[in-house]
Amino acid sequence: MKKQQLIFLLPVMLFGWILSAQETVSIGKREVLERVQENNSQLRISQQEFLAARAQYRQTNAVFLPNISVSHTGMTTNNPLMAFGSKLNQEIVTQSDFDPARLNDPDRIDNFATKVEVQQPLINFDGIYQRRAAKNKMQATELKSARTGDHMKLETEKAYMQLQLAHKAVKVLEQALETAEANLRLAENNFDQGYLQKSDVLAVEVRVTEVNNQLQYARSNVKNASDYLMFLMGDSIDVVLVPKDSLQVQMNPVTAPALSEDRADIQAMELAAQARRKMYTADKMAFLPRLNAFGSYELYDDELFQGDATGYMAGVALTWDLFDGSKRFGKAQQSKAEFKQAQLEYEQHVQKSQLELNKAVRDLQDAENKLHLTQLAMEQSKEALRIRNNRYEQGLEKTTDLLGAETQYSEKQLEYFQTVYEYNYAVAYLEFLTESSNK
Repeated sequence: MKKQQLIFLLPVMLFGWILSAQETVSIGKREVLERVQENNSQLRISQQEFLAARAQYRQTNAVFLPNISVSHTGMTTNNPLMAFGSKLNQEIVTQSDFDPARLNDPDRIDNFATKVEVQQPLINFDGIYQRRAAKNKMQATELKSARTGDHMKLETEKAYMQLQLAHKAVKVLEQALETAEANLRLAENNFDQGYLQKSDVLAVEVRVTEVNNQLQYARSNVKNASDYLMFLMGDSIDVVLVPKDSLQVQMNPVTAPALSEDRADIQAMELAAQARRKMYTADKMAFLPRLNAFGSYELYDDELFQGDATGYMAGVALTWDLFDGSKRFGKAQQSKAEFKQAQLEYEQHVQKSQLELNKAVRDLQDAENKLHLTQLAMEQSKEALRIRNNRYEQGLEKTTDLLGAETQYSEKQLEYFQTVYEYNYAVAYLEFLTESSNK
């Protein structure tokens, strides 16, 4: 019988030995939060999204700043018009060039032109509003990145609490295994003395096997929680993390929970709606004319990179696109619909956030009530187990009753620590929902 039990428990013992043989690292919640803040991939992605939005905003500087370009062009031609014009630009026209025969059939001429062109926007109403919309988008992306940081903080705290809970479960089940094995030794001794039946010993053996199986899953949960925390911290080292901070009830720091309009995600949604409104205004402003200044300075010669002859040109252009096949009308209608959609999404997000807050408050109250009840149940089951264990040692209690009390105590311990985890997460989630970006 003992040999069969050993064979059955061998895989469980082997798994526990492999887990204990892995490198263990003790880590505190503060250290975890700092490493997540520095190395988390989602936070780095969010930062790049902000940098991209900022770069888009900087592109709109073109609404105010000039566009300057330099070019050098070389060509050869005997085209009458181009040849005479090239001579004019090079300032080499002579009286003989006006001979009709030479005008109609000129010799080949080489022309090299260096040109510096400047275009300066003066009045561009749609571009100005596009720039304002890009600024709102950049600000919204920055707030979204901040909210991502808040969410990763909550996720990190949750993962750390899961690690604490997993280690607590291992500790509870290890104690339960010690108790079950002690009961098994007592049962076998009583069986050898003829005080117990074979079925009672088998029942105790089944209990030992069940606890071993639960312990295996608990150790797997420790490894899973460690792997997830390492992922959040941007690391892939295969270690078993051990929390420095014990799983304890965290006090609720939110005394009067209320939805803050300064919360980063709500502000981001509001700025996104403002950006859509300004894009709609920009599309309407596209119906107005644009005023731009332009100028160029030119150097001409018949040799490469030379400039014996120079000239300049400067002016102002007023352009007004009166009709472009109704494209602008359709674009204005599209931006108006997108603006209305952004407004509705903002209102919906605020309403949904208020619903989440109301539910979080009720969840915290329920978790607090459950915490008191599970703590009381754990204490009662512990006392019941103590009484039944004493009576069992005196031969006054059945084996099945002792096993039932032992199982109940282990379950109530696990249920209590699970409730502590749920309560702590409810506190953290409520704080997440009520925190402001101006903290």
